[in-house]
Amino acid sequence: MTWNDTARKQYSHNCSRYQSDLTDEEWEIIEPFIPPAKPGGRKRSVDIREVLCAITYISSSGCQWRMLPKDFPPASTVRYYFYQ
Repeated sequence: MTWNDTARKQYSHNCSRYQSDLTDEEWEIIEPFIPPAKPGGRKRSVDIREVLCAITYISSSGCQWRMLPKDFPPASTVRYYFYQ
């Protein structure tokens, strides 16, 4: 695939906070594979899309867990879902 104006516009991340954030098209592909919250117990209070954006941020930037920017969920929550 060559980079032309159409491809650049399609894969552009201009509207996201970070270059590693998931686009709406990427999220539509990934979302069906995310298991629902477990029945019983407390309801899931974290936005799974934000967790995945944090995981891709860590993997693309190589930052440490404790250096995760504050606009993502807590590092311990992201780490839990990463290990799951």
